[in-house]
Parts: sequence; structure tokens; C-alpha cells
Amino acid sequence: MTPVELSRTVLHAVRRAVDEGELRGAVLPERVRVTPPGPGGCGDYATNVALQLARSAGQPAQRVAGILRPRLLRAPGISDVVVTGPGFLNISLARAGTVGLVREILRCGSRYGHGDALSGRTVRLRAVPEVRAVVQAEALGRILRSQGAVVHLDHLGHLNHLDDDHGTVVRPVPAPADPFPLGRDAAHWALLHPAPHDRPRIGGEHLVQREGNPLFRVRYAHARTRALLRNAADLGFGPEPGPVAEDRSLVQVLADHPRILADAAAHRAPDRLARHLVAVADAVLPLFPAVLPLGEEKPSAAHRARLALADAAGAVLAGGLSLLGIDAPDHL
Repeated sequence: MTPVELSRTVLHAVRRAVDEGELRGAVLPERVRVTPPGPGGCGDYATNVALQLARSAGQPAQRVAGILRPRLLRAPGISDVVVTGPGFLNISLARAGTVGLVREILRCGSRYGHGDALSGRTVRLRAVPEVRAVVQAEALGRILRSQGAVVHLDHLGHLNHLDDDHGTVVRPVPAPADPFPLGRDAAHWALLHPAPHDRPRIGGEHLVQREGNPLFRVRYAHARTRALLRNAADLGFGPEPGPVAEDRSLVQVLADHPRILADAAAHRAPDRLARHLVAVADAVLPLFPAVLPLGEEKPSAAHRARLALADAAGAVLAGGLSLLGIDAPDHL
């Protein structure tokens, strides 16, 4: 379930509670915002809709949340709902089966995880005049747009303009040296993979084509998924989602991708997306040896299903790298 679908599900639960007389007089919102849980929260998403409805319904927010909770628990795709604080609804999603998840990713391609949770929101990003700030602001702009926001990006010409006007000032710990001699892709990774408050390392370690380099693992994993598709085509078969005894960690990180994108947008944290891509790469790499038939073995439904799972991981890696401004090569 995407954030947009969850928002509609919550709104439907509110409407049913009003129609059934449990929230008489409540003013229905046009849309319901769902966001990653804040401090003290739990689950995949949280909403403050009960607090919004409390005054017009003439009931405490916790009572409103208690009315909505059983209706949400009956909705497909929701596994648990917990009320916290003054009336926040914390929602855990049911994990999609592998087949449905893979089909959804392959349908969406590199846009899997994009949504309109921030539709109607205008965000102004203001980057200080420093290379890391500019690269981070541009990546944030792409991530925010992936969630439906309208983004205006300003490059501040002078540091003394920081207090002018409104907007999010992007001001990470500066890069200690010019990263672009590393090349555009490695430079972007060096600036975006560390958290904004951490000092980035600008060195040749980002160019080393070895397992110890996270950027190499991510791009290598993507390139391997493309190579497997080519090799499978040569053998006369293609990806076909189906049951497979896959590593659950891979399915979990793929299912988590929409939440990670929403979280990166909400917290203005492109490093969360970068670290997630490393997790996807590390989870898919053990799958590769079992994708193609060996020796005289004929392609089976299991091979097609594993190929589809690898293809889905490749789509997630390509989409995430694109949002970070990094190429996802088919050959490496």
C-alpha cells in the first residue's frame, strides 16, 4: 500500500464513522496526511487526523482515534494500528506477498515508490554557496518531487542572506575539497551518502571497484541485474513473477522503498535513500548465482521468478540512483 492509498483508506474510515453516527458533526478533511512516525511513534506511518477531527466532533482526540482504529484494522493491507500520545494513529502495513510486490515494482519501473503524499505542498530550498549544499539541495528537490511536492530551488549568493525570506536552508557540513575530480557520480555519492551533519570524505576510495566501496556495490548490483536479463534472453526466457524461496531480507528492503523515499523527503535526508540503496544491493547480491540455469538445466518457473525479483531490485536501484543524480550503468 502506497502513502496515497493509505491516505484514502484513512479518509474512507473517517467517512464511515461519520455516516454511522459515531463522529456526528465532524468536518471531513479534503485529504488525510500520513507521514513516517515521529518520536514515540511506531509502525510504518502515522496520522494526526483524530486531532483534526476532535473539535468539530466534540470528542477528545483519543476517543476519535479509538473510533477509527477498528475500522482501519478491517481495511485490507493494514496489519496493526496503535494509538499514541494525544491521539496519533500509528499504522503498520501488511507485507505484500512477493509476487504482488514484484509485479508492482516491474509495473512502475524506476518510479516505484513515487507518490503524491506531498501533493499541493510547495517547498522552497535555499542552498548556501558551497558545493555539498548545492548537490544536496538538488537531490532533495528530486526526492521531494517524487512525492508530489512543488519545489523551488534558490542558490544563495551570499551567506548574509540566510535569514531572508522563508524556506529550508540547506547547509550541511561543507566538503573539505572539490569532489568533482572524482567524476560526477562518485562526487555526488561522496557528498550525499554521509548524513548532512557528518564530514564527507573526498578521496579515491569512492572510485575503487571493490566490495568495500558502497557505491561500487550499488552500481555493480544494478549492472548485474541488467546482465542477467540479457543472459536469460539469450537462453530464451524472461522474468515472470512467481513464488520463489527468496531471501526475506531482499523482499523486505524492496517493500520498504516507498517508505524510505517518503522518509527522506519528510526529513530532508538524501543520505537515508543512499544507505537504503546499499541495503538493497547487499540483499540482492546473494540471489544472483541462482537466477540462471546451470549446465544442462532447463529454465524453470523458479528461474523466471528469481529473474523477476532481480529485475525488480534493479529497478529500485536505478530509480534511487537517479534521484541522487547518479547514473545506473547497464555495463560495469
